[in-house]
Order: sequence, then C-alpha cells, then structure tokens
Amino acid sequence: MEKYVLSIIADNRANVLARIAALFARRRFNIDTITASGTSDPEVSRITIVIQGDEDTVRQIIGQTEKLQDVREIFVLEPVNSVTRELLMIKVAADVNNRGEIRDIADIYKAKIIDLSADSMIMELTGKTEKIDAFLKVMAPYEVLEMCRTGITGMERVAGKKRG
Repeated sequence: MEKYVLSIIADNRANVLARIAALFARRRFNIDTITASGTSDPEVSRITIVIQGDEDTVRQIIGQTEKLQDVREIFVLEPVNSVTRELLMIKVAADVNNRGEIRDIADIYKAKIIDLSADSMIMELTGKTEKIDAFLKVMAPYEVLEMCRTGITGMERVAGKKRG
C-alpha cells in the first residue's frame, strides 16, 4: 500500500466537501487526512485528501470523483513535483525545570512557541509529515497535554495553468 496525496479543485459551494467525503465512504475508500480551503478565486475550493492504496484504487477514486458535478479537477500530487506541508499545534506541561529543554527542542525543529503559562507551553510547527512525526517522537518523554494536526495540504511546484 502506497500513500497518495490527491488535490481536488471544486466549486466553492455548500456541502461539496460532504459530497466528496460521502463518495469515498460509499466506495469504502479510507481517508487518512483531509483538508479544505478557499483559493485565490472565491468561486473555487482546494481539497487535499491523503489515502493509501495501489494504482488501481487511485485510478478508481479519481474516476469516481471526477463524475461529481462540483469537481472541476482531481489529480495526484507527485512528491517530486509538489510541495506538501501540515501544521501541528502541541501543548506540553512545562515548568521552570524543563522549559529550557523544551525550548531547545523547539528551536532545533523551528517550532514556534505561541503561548506560555506557568505550567504549560503551546508550540506550532509547520513542515513535512516526516518532520512533524520526528518532533512528536522527541516530545514523547514530556507530558503532552493536547495536540492537533491539520493534515496535509499541498500544491504543484511546476508553473502551468492556474488551479484555483
């Protein structure tokens, strides 16, 4: 099973995301992550979905998704021709005894401390999935109070036609 990042350009209308997710559910395609956002064109949304499967599964997903009325385009973001990122926000227990260690780790990974209290610290980190995973491994010995990840979003590197 290989990981695929699909980029969907769709009309920015109510329930588009729900219809796309429902299509995946009806066809029993599991979604690892999903993000949706507006684009430079207010009429268009970009939806990024990460799935695992083989080439036949991906072709089937693309074929089914293209049939949806509000979908303008769907394509695979190839790793060599695209840039992908995700965002992590993590709150860890931090006091005077470990705050310096945690700050040093944050500096190494270029995580940004966005909130600090007497007993906790919230950091944000943006990067490739592998970077986020590595940061979480290093933070594992500390008491993680909360965390959330956005899932992958991305776009093609190459210049070409405008996609939303």
